[in-house]
Amino acid sequence: MPSGTVEVRGKDTRRTRCTCHPGATVWLTGLPSAGKTTIAYEVARLLRSRDRRVEVLDGDEIRRFLSAGLGFSRADRHANVQRIGLVAEVLARNGVLALVPVIAPYADSREAVRDRHRSSGTPYLEVHVATPVEVCSVRDVKGLYARQAAGEISGLTGVDDPYEEPVSPDLRIAAQHRTVRESAALVHTLLAERGLV
Repeated sequence: MPSGTVEVRGKDTRRTRCTCHPGATVWLTGLPSAGKTTIAYEVARLLRSRDRRVEVLDGDEIRRFLSAGLGFSRADRHANVQRIGLVAEVLARNGVLALVPVIAPYADSREAVRDRHRSSGTPYLEVHVATPVEVCSVRDVKGLYARQAAGEISGLTGVDDPYEEPVSPDLRIAAQHRTVRESAALVHTLLAERGLV
């Protein structure tokens, strides 16, 4: 049977074949307000218009539900990333394109997620949304930079908590110089080049 082909039994027990698309995880990492989530949802819209199965694992939503008990220590951030990585890998292994716009500030946490995917033979792509902190702080979508400057919060990634930039991501997007659609198109092109769309 050709690779990527699955046999399906209908109610009449006759076998039919369907060619299934491979799943993959696309992890979009970057500073707060870099544009990760906005790009992810635009990629999802683009892929769904082509009848692809897509899920966006929004970091904020994961924090509210799956990781509700975690704080922002290094250990808790690592645990949060591993939880998201597990969900993404399970989805991707089952033919879904999982788009993951999550800061994931530590390189070892991201590498552990990549290793999980590698061990199951599941494609994993890392996209660095490389918007500079100066631009992010002006955008300040959630008001985090303003609150940090006012002394209301501490441990803001890229300001008073570290962000370890990917050394060799599969794609680096200078999102401050591109529209959301242009950035999403770059992600789509990467998926196409890897045979995932």
